[in-house]
Amino acid sequence: MLIHFWGVRGSLPTPITPQQVQSKIMAAVQRITVDDLKDEESRAKFVSSLPSWIFGTTGGNTTCVEVKSLGNELLFDAGTGIRVLGKSGTLPKDNIYNLFFTHFHWDHIQGFPFFDAAYNPASEFNIYSPDPESRKYLEYQMTQPYYPVPFGALTKKMNFMTLMPGNTINIGNTKIICCPMSHPGTSYSYAVIENDKKFVFATDVELNSKDFDNSPMLELVFRNADCLVIDSQYTAEEAYRKQNWGHSAFCYAVDFAVHWNIKNLYLFHHEPTYDDKKLDSILQAARWYAQYIAHQDINIDLAREDMEIEL
Repeated sequence: MLIHFWGVRGSLPTPITPQQVQSKIMAAVQRITVDDLKDEESRAKFVSSLPSWIFGTTGGNTTCVEVKSLGNELLFDAGTGIRVLGKSGTLPKDNIYNLFFTHFHWDHIQGFPFFDAAYNPASEFNIYSPDPESRKYLEYQMTQPYYPVPFGALTKKMNFMTLMPGNTINIGNTKIICCPMSHPGTSYSYAVIENDKKFVFATDVELNSKDFDNSPMLELVFRNADCLVIDSQYTAEEAYRKQNWGHSAFCYAVDFAVHWNIKNLYLFHHEPTYDDKKLDSILQAARWYAQYIAHQDINIDLAREDMEIEL
């Protein structure tokens, strides 16, 4: 199973600013020495030694995650990251796309009208959601005055399926299960199970005590997952101040992974006001917190655009 992040930012697209680029350049210049410039090998070594927040960027596109499983193309949400996927040239032509929606807030659907594959008449889309009105939502955002091209201009092969939380569906030999989470209007987490590997995608969730109950549905989706991608938009202080906004703090995500015996945790749905340096500090704080509670065995990282994970 291959997991590829195309959009990892929360709430709205956040392009890197000229000021942030200048800040990265200044931070790199302050670290450089004469020896770092003496030849090509030295320069390459210097660049590779830079912290990730200087050398790269976490990314500013909104939610889209691609999962390739046993020959199946699974997509989760259609934020602006799905446009980048469509332009990447990595998708097979005339493909069948299985698109799962966690919910229909704007940052999770706004990229769909810009997804090139949707305009290919040979493409076929199987669109899954527990919400029976999913077609209506996608059609409505492509109406005047919001968008000039109507939904009817897309491929005619659009199949809409309503999921039942807790029930397993099969796409080939891949199993998918969803469950509701706490978020305004409800968001759904998804478990993707391929052979003995389990990937869980849990964006847009405000974790609370009920999420630590050992209910049958939560057990089925989360217990012993090999990889968890979860909403970690806030610091603890922000989560307290923004109760009922529908998002979680990074430390809650660590506690959640510990409870469900998950060893690989990726922080996701990044706060749009945070630059790369701030996100790196959150990553370090999450790792320190895991050590503090004696669970340094958990591998914690930021979900970054164009990052790929193999399970």
